[in-house]
Amino acid sequence: MKQWLFLSIAIVSEVVATSALKASNGFTQLWPSLLVVAGYAIAFFFLSLTLRTIPVGVAYAIWSGAGIVLIALIAWLVFGQSLDTPAIIGLALIIAGVVVLQLFSKSAVH
Repeated sequence: MKQWLFLSIAIVSEVVATSALKASNGFTQLWPSLLVVAGYAIAFFFLSLTLRTIPVGVAYAIWSGAGIVLIALIAWLVFGQSLDTPAIIGLALIIAGVVVLQLFSKSAVH
């Protein structure tokens, strides 16, 4: 069960780091730049712990898929980026893919 906690920490850390990447303004702002470095370090550390028990393909699919959806939501809510209908459909398909992996794949660790 702790592999899912590790994966969740990796996802949240990556989302924080990516959000700070936008705020770093090309690494010209000190604090957001430091948050980027720390966030990605934490994300990769916890992703590496996750890979002890969850297959790399499954873990990466969930990590990247959840990250994409969360970053798109943050971009919409915080940075005012618009999401048109194709973007929303694409994000829904990513979520559906993660759900299918979790519920039906024998590759995923349950």
